[in-house]
Amino acid sequence: MRRYRFAVPAMVVTGGYVATLVVAAVVALAGGDIGFLWRLALLSDADEGAAATWLNVLILVLAGGLWAWALWQCLRGPIAGKPPETDRGVRLLRLALYAAAASWLVYAVVPDWPWWAVVLDSLLMLAVVVLFHPMVRRNVGHVGLALGAGVLVYVSTASAEVFDALDWHQAEQIAEIGDLGGLAGLIWQVLVLTAQWRDGRWQRTTVWYGVAYLVAPLAFVPLAILGEISREAIWATEALWVIWLARSGHDLASPRDEDAPTDLADEQDPGVRHL
Repeated sequence: MRRYRFAVPAMVVTGGYVATLVVAAVVALAGGDIGFLWRLALLSDADEGAAATWLNVLILVLAGGLWAWALWQCLRGPIAGKPPETDRGVRLLRLALYAAAASWLVYAVVPDWPWWAVVLDSLLMLAVVVLFHPMVRRNVGHVGLALGAGVLVYVSTASAEVFDALDWHQAEQIAEIGDLGGLAGLIWQVLVLTAQWRDGRWQRTTVWYGVAYLVAPLAFVPLAILGEISREAIWATEALWVIWLARSGHDLASPRDEDAPTDLADEQDPGVRHL
């Protein structure tokens, strides 16, 4: 508990969520109404006709358990101790990472994400892409590909949502890049995870959460044979992405070895530092 800066409040909040999840599971089995448990576990309204069977309740409890773990990982904060001295670029990156993780709270309070929430999330992730760029420059090649891929996917997502809200469907079709968006997002994620792996500021566990996010949906595909609720529950693997965002921010403020770089500005060539 003393290892992390905000361990006690994080444990209280996480424990409250777990207790509520257990109560919701008991209510679902006793009363046959799975709606409350579904909302807690999948952060959305239950599908019509979803039955409160033992299997469905178990799947939802497991999905909720993943979100409970995400709560703990996010809220506990960095490792306790003297934080390293960092420059403005690092502080802005931490702020963007935390804001992007916190934006997922919208799921918990609205039935479906409105267009403005999607735009907000995309803009926050766009900030993360840009602020990660100096770190990627230092640790991996193809730096232009990483930046371009990240900018492409989040600008496309935000633009498509705005055009849809304005009923500009032709512009929306142009902004939507289909499978190219998924490929661009994957390229950025792989290059950033590679850069983190080679950088002393991030723990290997943090990187593995990012890797797990990429492969978890494939590992859970067999659950689809169990029915619609199982396919919906696969969405809970998004908790791994939230964990990666928060931990990436925590690691930047955790005590580290003296030889680890602390300033993003130091990672840039003098000729491009002003860019």
